[in-house]
Parts: sequence; C-alpha cells; structure tokens
Amino acid sequence: MAKHDNENNNQYTASSIKVMEGLEAVRKRPAMYIGSTGPQGLHHLVYEIVDNSVDEALAGYCDTVNVTLHADGSCSVEDNGRGIPVDIHPTEKVSAAEVVLTKLHAGGKFDKDTYKFSGGLHGVGVSVVNALSSRLDLTIYKNGKIHFQAFERGNPLDRLKIIGDTNKRGTTVRFWPDSEIFRETTALSFDTLSARLRELAFLNKGLRITITDEAQNKSHEFYFEGGIVSFVQHINNKKIPLFPEVIHLKRSDESYELEVAMQYNDGYGEQLLSFVNNINTVEGGTHVSGFRSALTKLSNKKGTEFGIIKDAEGFSSEDVREGLVCVINLKVPEPQFEGQTKTKLGNSDVKGLVDSWCFAFLDTYFEEHPAIARKILLKADTAKRAREAAKKARDLTRRKTVLESSVLPGKLADCSNDVPSECELFIVEGDSAGGSAKGARDRANQAVLPLRGKILNVEKARLDKILSNEEIKALIAAIGCGIGTDMDANKARYHKIILMTDADVDGSHIRTLLLTLFFRYMPGLIEKGYIYIAQPPLYKAKIGKKEQYLKEERSFKQFLIEWAKEQTELIINEQPSEPNVWAQILSSMFIYESKIDHICRLFHIPYGALNVVINCLSKEMWDNTTGVSGLITLLSRQLPEYYIGVQQKPADPEEALVDDTAITENYITLSYLNTTWNLPVDLFRSSDLHEALEHYKYIAPYLTGKWSIKVSGKDRMLSGQGITSVVPTIKELSKPYLHIQRYKGLGEMNPDQLGETAMSPATRSLLQVTIQDAVQADTWFTTLMGDDVSGRKDYIEQFGQFVKNLDV
Repeated sequence: MAKHDNENNNQYTASSIKVMEGLEAVRKRPAMYIGSTGPQGLHHLVYEIVDNSVDEALAGYCDTVNVTLHADGSCSVEDNGRGIPVDIHPTEKVSAAEVVLTKLHAGGKFDKDTYKFSGGLHGVGVSVVNALSSRLDLTIYKNGKIHFQAFERGNPLDRLKIIGDTNKRGTTVRFWPDSEIFRETTALSFDTLSARLRELAFLNKGLRITITDEAQNKSHEFYFEGGIVSFVQHINNKKIPLFPEVIHLKRSDESYELEVAMQYNDGYGEQLLSFVNNINTVEGGTHVSGFRSALTKLSNKKGTEFGIIKDAEGFSSEDVREGLVCVINLKVPEPQFEGQTKTKLGNSDVKGLVDSWCFAFLDTYFEEHPAIARKILLKADTAKRAREAAKKARDLTRRKTVLESSVLPGKLADCSNDVPSECELFIVEGDSAGGSAKGARDRANQAVLPLRGKILNVEKARLDKILSNEEIKALIAAIGCGIGTDMDANKARYHKIILMTDADVDGSHIRTLLLTLFFRYMPGLIEKGYIYIAQPPLYKAKIGKKEQYLKEERSFKQFLIEWAKEQTELIINEQPSEPNVWAQILSSMFIYESKIDHICRLFHIPYGALNVVINCLSKEMWDNTTGVSGLITLLSRQLPEYYIGVQQKPADPEEALVDDTAITENYITLSYLNTTWNLPVDLFRSSDLHEALEHYKYIAPYLTGKWSIKVSGKDRMLSGQGITSVVPTIKELSKPYLHIQRYKGLGEMNPDQLGETAMSPATRSLLQVTIQDAVQADTWFTTLMGDDVSGRKDYIEQFGQFVKNLDV
C-alpha cells in the first residue's frame, strides 16, 4: 500500500467526529428538514407554523388564524389557541416555550393526551423555522399576561419575560427568513400561501383563516361551513357535474376519522386531493390506495349487476376515475409520513380500513341512488372503450429506453449529447421558425422540434383522440417519458423543454395549448421544473450605431424614456427646463405609468376610473382612519357631478358560489351619465396607488398644462397637453431618429439574432413554468380551454381592456 507524506495530518480519529449542538444541524443541512432552500422550502416555514395553529383548532381550542406578510419581509402567524406553555420545563430548567423553539423533537405532539390528531409529527417544525430565520419574535397571550422572547438564528437573545397584561389568549410567531439560507429569495408569495390556507379552511369547518399582504394591500379571508363538500363544489364550479349531489362519507372509530367527498363531471381527467391531519399528501399513500381499490371493486361489482360490463376484463382503476373530483381527509393519531415534508402516508393498516369503509358506504349509496350509479358506470364504460382504443396509439409513441427510441420523429433535429440533464428541447412554431432555430442552436446540447399549426386542445378530448394527433405524437416521442398514467418524468430525454412561439395571438394560443397538454397529461414535467417559456424580443431598436433588443412593450417604453433623457428637452411657457429636472420627470413618468398599469390589472378597473381616483386623491388624500364613510365624503366633495354610493360584493366570487357565508368587501360606486364604476375600497389603501400618487404629484405641476418637447440641436418639436400624452409624443418625436423593427414571428429573425436573444444560455431569458395553486390552475384551464363559454366571455370583458398591440 502506498504511503502518503501527510498521513499524520489526515488521521481519522475521535477528534474528527463533529457534534453539532442545538439547531446547528438544521442550518448545516436545511433541506433535510424543509425539502429545499428554494421557494418551496421557504413557504414550508409558514406551513409549519400554521399547522401548529390548526392543530390547536383540531383539538377544539382555536377558531381563528391570521397570517400577515409584513412590508419588511417578515411573516407572522397568530392564533387564538391555548398559547404555548410558559412555565419552567422540569428537566431543561428554562421555559417550555424556549424548549419548543430551540430543541429538536420537542413539543406536544408525542403525547396524544394533548393532541389526538396533529400534522406535527417529529416535533421539529417551529424549532426548524427558528433555526432558519435571521430573527424570530415569539409572543404568547396566556393567563392574562403577554409573554415575549426574541431569537436570532435559533439562539435566544433573552429569557421569556412578561411585557404586559392582556385579555387575549393564543400565540403569535413572527419570523424573518434568513437570506444566508434562502439565497434564491426570501420573498413569500401571497398566492402560494393563499392556496394552502384555502385548503385548510375547507378541511376544518368553522375555522376562519385570514392572510394579509401589507406591501401589496391584498387580503383574503377563508371560512367554509360546508367543509370538504364545499371544496369539491369549488373545484367543480367551472365544470359540468354528472349529478348535482356531492357524495359524502364520514366514518370514525376509536383511532381514525375518515371523511370523503366526491362528485363526477363530464371531463376526462381526475382530481383527487388527499390530506392526513390537514397535511396535503401530494404523493398519496395508503389512504388513497384504499379508496381507489374500493371504488374499482365496487364499480366492477355494480357494473356486472347493472349489465353494463359485458366481458371478463371489467373496469380498470383509471376507467372509474375519469371525471372524478374527490377530497379525502383522514385523521390519524400516529401518522407515518415519508420524510419531514410529509408528502406520502405510509401507515400499512390504513389501506384496508379505508378500503372497507369506502366499499361498504358506496355499495349502500349505489343501491339507494341507482340513477347516479348508472351515470358513473356508463361514464366508466365509455372510458374503458376509449382506453382500449388508445392502447394501440400509445404503443406507437412509447420509447424503448430513456436515451434511445425507434420512433423519434423525423422532423426532430436532435442533439448529440445523451445526458438528459444537459439537454434542451426547443418546441417552435412552424417550419420557418424551426429553420432559424436549427441554424442558431448548439448541436451538442440543443434539439429543435418544429410543430405545424396548432395542436389538439386536449381539454376537450380523450386520450385516444389525443394520441391520434400527429403533432402530439411527435412531441411525446421526442420527450420520451410517455403520457397519462404511463408518464414517468424520470425518463424525459431533456431536462429543459422550452416553448418558443411567435409574439402574436396565434403564438400565445399555441403556447397555451402546449401548456394544457403538459398540465393535464404530463404534469410531472412541470413538477420537476422541466418546462420553460422562451422570451424572444418583441422589438429591435436602433439609433445611430447603437442597437438593442427589447423583450416587451415596457422595455420599449423605457428605451424611449432613456433616449428622451439624452436627446430632448422640455419647453414650458417657451422656456426650456433644467436637464436634471426633465430627466427626473421622465423617470417618474416611467414609474407612474408602470404603477397605474399594475393597479388596473390588480384591481380589474379601467384606466379612466383610475385617472379619476388619482385626480381626487392628489388634491385631498383619504385618511384611512375615517373609514368608508370618510372616503365617500371625500369623493363627494371632489366629484360633485357623480353619484357616489357603497355596496358589498363577494371578495372571491368563486367561493360565494359554494358557500353563502363567503366574506364580502366594500365597493365604492361612481356613476356619471351612462358610466358606472365599482371600485374596491382596498384600491384606495393600496401602497401601489400611494406610490403612483407621489410621482403624479411631482409630475403634475410641469405637465398638466400645455408643454412642448424639442429634440436637442434640431428644429423638430412637438406640443401636447396633460400627463397621458407625454409618452405618445416622445414616440412620435423619435420616429426620424429611431429605427424600430417589431418581430411578429420567429421566422423573421436571422439565426444569429434568434440565438443571441432566445437560445444562447449566456444571453437569453427563460421563464420557468411552476404550479403554485393546482386548484386555481385547473380552474383557469377549464375556463380558457374547456366548455365554459360564459366564463371566457366574462374573462374577455374583464381583461380585454388591457390588451395592447393585438395582432389579428
């Protein structure tokens, strides 16, 4: 054996074994506890705290949970439960609250006398949040006193102490995610958290959950008396149910509680959401296996009895789940999850229990409701025949291995590399764009697949029809991971699948059709982060020898503003303004226009209404403390010619459809002649509106009257009036000096241009497709791509006013 010169310095002895005390191990390997240090793990911190509050609700001690995203980047979770114990722990000799916050595997979830059912399993939740936060403030309202303790990266800054008196009870945890751990981002998503909190409100009847985003002045309040029955109705409200009734099962024994709500629609997919102790088990587990087994056995039994099944094969599990929307909510005293992130249940005894309970219930239900049973079984029979027809088509698209296939489409320009993690597939629109993309690609790692025309809308088709579409068959063969129940994302030949379509209506439609296919039949590719959207430029701007690609209308507007700063001057009353003043006006103008565009989209209001609001508030700012009555008084004073009133509307119209207790919010009504606007009160509280107002107040003294803009050193000058005409005037003024090329199609770009702007990893910009709220995403795909004609009409009426540069 060879000897090393430094063997004395590399000895493996007892001193080499490092012992990490306290929460040091969590900071060293955070992904072991929260799944990742990306956005998913970041949001998991909030879920851990909220789950603890919901456990108090499960125990019967809490009915309200408030989540707040503060403007400083922190998040607080407040409940009105019993409050974390504050007395001294008998063995640790510090307060029980400090033990819970600083010790792994410490909590009240091990003793089932404290919590019969709980989402917390390992006792590491809140302590992990503490370890991964740059700061955490704990406030406990208990026994008439307010107790407070602060922590820094898991370490207590002081002991728990009393800071005041109170008649409240409960716990508030406020934490600041640590940027040393979450290097990608520490910004929590209001929409992502809202999706989870909505789930919890559905799963816990009578529990009121609120979420507020201080920075964006957005808030939701979730409260559902119908529980998971309302949940199923919420999912199905954009679809056509086969029958109006939601089938509802509730069973329990001394250890377990099971609740199932299910309803079929006329669609072709399945939406099954499963929960254990309020934890979303996205990977299913034994409770899901038990339900599916019972449904399949019962359907085959009743199908034979009803004379619907006429051969020996019977229904498959896939057949009987077509069009099913189901929510399974199981309470387990000792859940065995796979990993701390709790995505799959492993309790072996649960499968048989759920199977027997569901089979017995559905057997009785089908006997008592034969008309509903027949509708379900006939749909399963149609699905069976479609499955048999699809089998041949599927076999034609199935690959032999991960890296090679005998049926790769001829129009695929494949790459030479055979390592999927290093390979990219560009899906482009048409042969012309395909030619440019093939000329621009890196042949080693980049493949190009041109699609001819629009693929089939899979939202309105079964798998057998989908697999007869030539473009979809080529796509499935190229990616190589299968489709539907046969799909395995681990077999994908490319780990970057990039949709690169034209910047017109047809291109957007093709992109939406492709996203519908991936969402409905290849969701694993999205879940693994393999789907991307290319962002080729919309414009190429040239002035003199300077050229610049511009990705979007906003970038083009900013380009014009920057040109105007350098090449123009503002003339007011025949006097030129100072260059620095004009530059500041233009900067404020760009921010102002960006803000009002964002506000109109956020609150779904037209530009005209917002202009009226800004003009009013620039003269007299509303004092929020005077309430809605004070706002009406202010508007009445500033707009004497308008009728001004107040009305209440559902804060979320979709929730109002499934629960008449849905929270409402106030809307201010402004009416003048034949124009009526309904403006949410939250608009007037919006920080975006306040910021827009600050820029408006700076700009208004210069630009509300008549003005002129002159090109420096040239005779060219144009005049205008008012703020809204500034940017159009600059655009018109720049025409003789700027050459703007607008790319309607990718085929109009030379290969080197397309490569530089959309394909080269060094210079391109890609958008990764993710699913933050699967239920909401399903609703959008159903509305935009399904049979919900009235929903599409409402969408166009609501958002059509914001369309710019429509190419038809």
